[in-house]
Amino acid sequence: MSFDVNKFIWADRKRILGLPITFTRYALSDDRIFVETGLFNIKDDEALLYRIRDISMSRTLFQRMLGLGTITLASTDLSLPVIVFKNIRYPEEVKEIVHEGVEKAKIERRVHIGEFSTFGMDHEMEEFDEARYNQP
Repeated sequence: MSFDVNKFIWADRKRILGLPITFTRYALSDDRIFVETGLFNIKDDEALLYRIRDISMSRTLFQRMLGLGTITLASTDLSLPVIVFKNIRYPEEVKEIVHEGVEKAKIERRVHIGEFSTFGMDHEMEEFDEARYNQP
């Protein structure tokens, strides 16, 4: 994969001490996320944006001092269930760019993912089990 900056919405590298001296690159297009790692043995991973389920951001004190952060994406893609953009610049903006891209991709593909909450259901299930198994 060629990382031509003009064909991506966003692209960056993993950084060490704020400098892009690693061989890990990240990119975002209209419909996919790309991760390329390695110098001699290169591994390319990609995930479709509509498969992203959760986006989180973390920043350590050291990362904040350097203006960096880490974005973690949870995906339903079986080959790439967790995508981590480690030590990237402008993490807040990148998080918003990814969020907007994910929502746009889901709307375009008419994907709706429902969420189920089990909050408070443990007690109800215990009562159901007791009634079911304690019949005279």
